Amino acid sequence: MSAVAPLLRIPVGVVVERRKAASPWAEVIWRPVALLGGIPDAAAWTPLTTDGDTATFYAGAAEIELHRSEADNYRRNLGSAAPAVWVAFHETGGDPPYAVAAVTVDPAEGEGLTEPGQGIVEVVAMPEPLRHTIAAFVAEHHVERVFEKRKRDRADPEALARHDPRDGRRR
Repeated sequence: MSAVAPLLRIPVGVVVERRKAASPWAEVIWRPVALLGGIPDAAAWTPLTTDGDTATFYAGAAEIELHRSEADNYRRNLGSAAPAVWVAFHETGGDPPYAVAAVTVDPAEGEGLTEPGQGIVEVVAMPEPLRHTIAAFVAEHHVERVFEKRKRDRADPEALARHDPRDGRRR
């Protein structure tokens, strides 16, 4: 998350899935599966569906923050084959076992969320209404910057030569 105040905050609801694991090391697998446009009138961790070994829950509310300086990253995300949202959960150590830590549409920030190695970070499909909101933000705030390749200074062979410390002349 940027230290600069965001220009736009978009409230979203996060849907998480609990699935029975086919592993001897874990009983269940938790993963975010969808975003809801806006925040529903439901308490966090409200069950939504139950189907045998799978259940979905409304995990809680979050905000997606949009910053003018990251508009190019948002534009690239929107231009990809499958625009995505990164959702991060951290362990609570209690019940419910996870809490929503962050939600972002910035691919660089999403990758940064994976570094600590704690909790869960997954990519979910970007809902169409959110896509339109972000596209409008990018249209208003994106500034195309032309890449200018720097030209290196030519090396000065005299600067690299050894000099006698007594008189400064080259050896």
